Amino acid sequence: MSTSPTPEEREKKDAEAKAREEEEQSKLPYKWTQTIGDLDITVPVPGNLKGKDFTVVLSKTKLKVGVKGQEPILDGDLPHPIHVDESTWTLTTLPPSDKSAANAQPSKVIDIHLDKSNKMEWWPHVITSAPKIDTSKITPENSKLSDLDGETRGMVEKMMYDQRQKEMGKPTSEEEGKMEMLRKFQAQHPEMDFSKAKMG
Repeated sequence: MSTSPTPEEREKKDAEAKAREEEEQSKLPYKWTQTIGDLDITVPVPGNLKGKDFTVVLSKTKLKVGVKGQEPILDGDLPHPIHVDESTWTLTTLPPSDKSAANAQPSKVIDIHLDKSNKMEWWPHVITSAPKIDTSKITPENSKLSDLDGETRGMVEKMMYDQRQKEMGKPTSEEEGKMEMLRKFQAQHPEMDFSKAKMG
């Protein structure tokens, strides 16, 4: 008979897995974040370099980033396809982190934005050779109704209305529609007795 772990054991195991994941991710030569629809990568690079000094290749299923003539910083297959025309990269100069560094060489980053083809899946890693994250532990950001397209927004608003109606013990929009049809039918046929009519 197998016993499942106690909540304390599961919590400890999750904490260990999260710590291992964070350590693996911190060793990568880049930082990355994602939403359900896109992914952003920040690659620190020497501050004395210009855009023409870099090789950045974004294709539907591959990514390559590096300084020309050197080993790539990032090179591999993407776990899922991207929309190349909607994906971009820029070289950004960071503001000095401390006032005494005013004469220091500015630091720069390559910011890469990948537009996911499938807007309904989380990526476990940027390239398939990199360590994976546990996508089941991702907590998505709250989206606003205004972010949704018209049809989806209408459907969500209807679901929210129906949920509120149910909580108050009132009829849902579908039930209201049936009752309105019955009222109209009754008005058109006053000779009929609807006293024993049941909705359901």
